[in-house]
Amino acid sequence: MQLIDWFILAFTLLFIVVYGAWKTKGSKDVKDYILGNNESKWWTVGISVMATQASAITFLSTPGQAFHDGMGFVQFYFGLPIAMIIICIFFIPIYHKLNVYTAYEFLENRFDQKTRSLAATLFLIQRGLAAGITIYAPAIILSSILGWNLNLLNLIIGVLVIIYTVSGGTKAVNVTQKQQMFIIMSGMFIAFYLILSYLPEEVSFNNALQIAGVNDKMNILDFSFNPNSRYTFWSGITGGLFLALSYFGTDQSQVQRYLSGKSIRESQLGLVFNGLLKVPMQFFILLTGVMVFVFFQFNKVPLNFNPTSQIAVEKSIYGNDYKDLENRLGEIQEEKKEVTLTYANQLNFDVDNPVLRKRIIALSEKEKTIREEAQVIIKKIKQEPNDKDYVFIHFILHYLPVGLVGLLLAVILSAAMSSTASELNALSSTTTMDIYKRNLKTQKSDKHFVLASKGFTLLWGIIAILFACFGTLIENLIQLVNIVGSVFYGTILGIFLVAFFLKFIKGNAIFYGGLISQIIVFIIYYNYIHIYPSGKELLGYLWLNAIGAGLTIGLATLIQLITKIKN
Repeated sequence: MQLIDWFILAFTLLFIVVYGAWKTKGSKDVKDYILGNNESKWWTVGISVMATQASAITFLSTPGQAFHDGMGFVQFYFGLPIAMIIICIFFIPIYHKLNVYTAYEFLENRFDQKTRSLAATLFLIQRGLAAGITIYAPAIILSSILGWNLNLLNLIIGVLVIIYTVSGGTKAVNVTQKQQMFIIMSGMFIAFYLILSYLPEEVSFNNALQIAGVNDKMNILDFSFNPNSRYTFWSGITGGLFLALSYFGTDQSQVQRYLSGKSIRESQLGLVFNGLLKVPMQFFILLTGVMVFVFFQFNKVPLNFNPTSQIAVEKSIYGNDYKDLENRLGEIQEEKKEVTLTYANQLNFDVDNPVLRKRIIALSEKEKTIREEAQVIIKKIKQEPNDKDYVFIHFILHYLPVGLVGLLLAVILSAAMSSTASELNALSSTTTMDIYKRNLKTQKSDKHFVLASKGFTLLWGIIAILFACFGTLIENLIQLVNIVGSVFYGTILGIFLVAFFLKFIKGNAIFYGGLISQIIVFIIYYNYIHIYPSGKELLGYLWLNAIGAGLTIGLATLIQLITKIKN
């Protein structure tokens, strides 16, 4: 990185922190601190909702996901627009009517304190883990690529977020996320344009799409009913729908974004705005990853994008074997480059040469085999073979011009800060209102709860930093975050669905139904998903959302009916 990159990176991050702290200093009361005094317009709500979900993991991992596996991951988001409509019709009016600070406050009104505490606790565990991951994700990658100290990076990201989140609460999160989303999307569009400009003159955008298609990267829809497949149309509109319903409808990090809306209508418009733009945004980010793949059909590509693993294996007893694989990959790439360029030239004359197409497919299979052999060697030396999270950052650092490297790094860190700020804000609000205030024996002033919220924000920030420092890279990060959510979200959503629609079910039935359901989901996850880290699990993790919700509803109904019969 050059001096100008450092300047752009530092200026961007410091501007966000200073602007957020200055713009929102001096919250008057707990409503102002937690709900931003209900002043947010619909576009602020929509951008804030989108920015909360679009963490650094999105912009680091999603292009790498597309590079390796193609566009199929977009099916994960197919249930999201449907979820937005359901939340707008049923969830938002109830939350606003009850004038609640947190989503879980509603559960005590509907059921009892223990059900509220159960849902709040499940949220705190899940979101506390996620906050650590959102800090850890960019830190581990930037650490390995740039040689920076991992724990120092965790500390820098965490402290920057804590400063303005403690200072201004929800309003600070909402205000800064508008700037962060502008920086993020500007950086991604610039990167996309540059990728296309770096392709050979003969390769048009349309040709690039066809080259990607030949390499099996443009299979967007999978209508198979295979439960082993993580991403299909059906898992997207069922498991993805339940995940989106739970995340946007019951996760305080999202609920708090639209509870700050000026009115029910402003909150609803904000969610509709998010529903309309989210799928195209994810499609664009995945397409960026696919274009990076096409770019590397004409440029040298590493055998493994993770530099830490590559250095470690080169120094090991398997160094010569690894070098042989690199040489074989280089030979295949040279041939593939020639064949692909010839294929692209013929496409300009509307000739889709089947012989060249078959040759490209055969070379891709050989390349895949070599990469799998390399992963076996990397596993032997106890290093992480998964390099999906390093693909896009490798392209940024090695191929973008001076100045834009700093901007794209600012994009990654801004996304990390944006998501982490929302999470800390929500964790603090839930801890203050659902746990701390609910269990106080004496009345306290608004000022006391504002200070308590700030204290809990600081506490959760420290916990997130510590978790990030002790975390390990288990999965592709975009999947890891969703797996963590899927383990908990189904049960939480089931509790809320019962609260909204099954009026005959009472507190004891839903509490024990939810508790048993969560235990069963843990068992299913451990036995059918956790032990298959390669992605070939017996059950796609998205189904946990539907299973958890269904179990909670079914068990609560059964317990209520048995109780009624006994009485």
